[in-house]
Amino acid sequence: MQTQMARATRVSRVLQQILEGVAGATLFGMMLLTTADVGGRYFFNSPILGAVELTQLMLAALVFLSLPVVCWRQEHVSVDLLDAVFPAKLIWIREVIVNLIVTAALWVMAQRVWALAERAFSWGDVTEFLRIPHGYLIGLIASMLALSALLTLVRAVFYLLEGLKVIEKGGPLSIGAPHD
Repeated sequence: MQTQMARATRVSRVLQQILEGVAGATLFGMMLLTTADVGGRYFFNSPILGAVELTQLMLAALVFLSLPVVCWRQEHVSVDLLDAVFPAKLIWIREVIVNLIVTAALWVMAQRVWALAERAFSWGDVTEFLRIPHGYLIGLIASMLALSALLTLVRAVFYLLEGLKVIEKGGPLSIGAPHD
């Protein structure tokens, strides 16, 4: 069981590094584009055509490329209203329930957004100036929502297995453990 947990941790780290790398490259691209656009606008009176569109597309991609990592690490914005009154021995039940609710919400959103991507492709929706098809970005968003749903489902299963003492507490998903 320990080798399976170690393998799952390695896969988790590789997935995180890939998503963070692509998101980081996207952010770097946004920075370069904005710098070049502002420099061209002020020094040469010649802005980059479509820079605003590209920045909007890259910003949306950046947000949704980061979502699976945020879901896996449970770094969402949260309010700890019930932590003081919730029995410590039952925290795993709360975590299972919360992760299942988040999984369901993300899955519903992924399905709806995927339908929007299909519609964008069938209608031939493109950006105003650069004529970039909207369907690709919308499909990326739907894929990242689905991946986030899968990862929160995996978290729920691990919390359940830890709570039922099928796997040892203190693993990578334990409450209070670092979320690598």
